[in-house]
Amino acid sequence: MSSSSNAPGDAPVTESAALPRWVTVLFVAAFALVGYLLYANYAQRQALRASEESADRKTQAIAAELDKTNARVADLKGELDVTSQKLSLSQDELARARGLAQTARAEQQKSDAALRQQIGAVEADTTTKFGQVTTQLSGTQSDLSATKADLEATKGKLQSTIGDLGVQSGLIARNHDEVEELKRLGERDIFEFSLNRSAKNPDRVGPIQVQLRKVDTKHYRYTVNVVADDKTIEKKDKTVGEPIQFYVGGSSGGRFPYEIVVFELSKDQVKGYLSTPKTAGAASSTAPASGNNPPGH
Repeated sequence: MSSSSNAPGDAPVTESAALPRWVTVLFVAAFALVGYLLYANYAQRQALRASEESADRKTQAIAAELDKTNARVADLKGELDVTSQKLSLSQDELARARGLAQTARAEQQKSDAALRQQIGAVEADTTTKFGQVTTQLSGTQSDLSATKADLEATKGKLQSTIGDLGVQSGLIARNHDEVEELKRLGERDIFEFSLNRSAKNPDRVGPIQVQLRKVDTKHYRYTVNVVADDKTIEKKDKTVGEPIQFYVGGSSGGRFPYEIVVFELSKDQVKGYLSTPKTAGAASSTAPASGNNPPGH
């Protein structure tokens, strides 16, 4: 007969109970939720990274466009500065040209006034000399000749403002600085020169040749030979500041003459410039004064 009670000293026997099914389901759901959350977090980070990369690309594109715009603005500013400088330079040159014209007119007015005074003095001197003719018959002819010579010289000076050929001259330079201003105006071609009487051959001045023959420092006169178109023209006893005019073949159909103006005179030397029409260019070919010798330089 069996007994249900345990014998003394035996270990107690415990029966293990199985986990409920809903606990297992709960664990599976928790794991699935965690996996979903991890995936969602990963996907969200990927989307954020892609958005940042796109934003970076757009930012770089905008920065590049901004750089191009800044470069265009800088170019436009530089062009504006250059245009402003050119406009200012043109206004300065126009002001200088007007100033030169006003100075030339003032100098011409002074020259005309001085010449009128000289004519008056010559006329007064002529009257005095004619009064002496009645008492000094022997010296009448010489005095009259001297008076006529002085009068003709004075008339020559009066014409010097329009040139020795009677053609109206343009602006006349009276020193080196004014010659430079004439060059800047650009209305005619200007060739500055310095001639020495000791030169054996004519000196080339622009498209012609000129040789200094005589210098009269007392009366500020000089004589030169002009060599052009294979011809030699003597310009005798010309005064300082007087435009010496002559025509060269092809010089604007003969309407505009060449001009030589001497503004400085010293012993055996004169300084001045040659003025030619713009259309003349280098069309005039010249020959040496001697016919065989080369130009002085």
